[in-house]
Amino acid sequence: MTILKAIAKRLADYLSQPIVKDIQVATSKPEDLASVLKKGDVVLIEGNSRISSAIKYLTQSTWSHAALYIGNGSNAENRFMGEPVLVEADINEGVRTVPLSMYSKVHTRICRPVGITEEDINIVVDYALAQIGDTYDLQNIWDLARFLISSPPVPGHLKRRLLALGSGDPTKTICSSMIAQAFQTIRYPILPERRLRKTDSRACRHCYQEILHIKHHSLFVPRDFDASPYFEIVKPTIYKGFNPYEMKWSSES
Repeated sequence: MTILKAIAKRLADYLSQPIVKDIQVATSKPEDLASVLKKGDVVLIEGNSRISSAIKYLTQSTWSHAALYIGNGSNAENRFMGEPVLVEADINEGVRTVPLSMYSKVHTRICRPVGITEEDINIVVDYALAQIGDTYDLQNIWDLARFLISSPPVPGHLKRRLLALGSGDPTKTICSSMIAQAFQTIRYPILPERRLRKTDSRACRHCYQEILHIKHHSLFVPRDFDASPYFEIVKPTIYKGFNPYEMKWSSES
């Protein structure tokens, strides 16, 4: 087991290395991003590491990572005093807190849950904070490494399953699974499965009732928060009062 862990650690180091270095693709100013965040927001990140490339291919999405905004350092964690703080599951470090500034130079998206009370937001955040110290699911690393080595053409209906091959150990997690579990503690929907059940009504023998089923947390990927009809997409530039008539364009052709 120790040898396997050592190999998995080497794989994690390999997968976390960037494919292309020093590319700045942030579409929002760091200060604008920080100013519009609210506690409980999910921040999606477009990474450029090897593991990010695999996740983006398997999910056919821009987003390879997700983190939960928990507030600033004055009430979340003193070592980030005054800075916006995120909780995330990192491939090398496991579940940890990081400053928002870590992602100031990459493309991000804010997904905001709608209609949740402050009490429930605190439950979500407290759940995520309680996971700090849990390790990243090493089985997930093996699965992604196998995918990267062989690069198989994966049928669409199997891509999500490839990302859900983890060990199932409750002390091991991946980023989107951890956040999905946090929201499931208050039964907040992300992308529930919709099933039709025939009604018992005598007045309408051919009527069906739509029933929502909660998916297992391991089946969630970062793009689900973007695709969810229950999360508002918040774009900092527009949120802060964008005016197209105030744009300053270069006169060069």
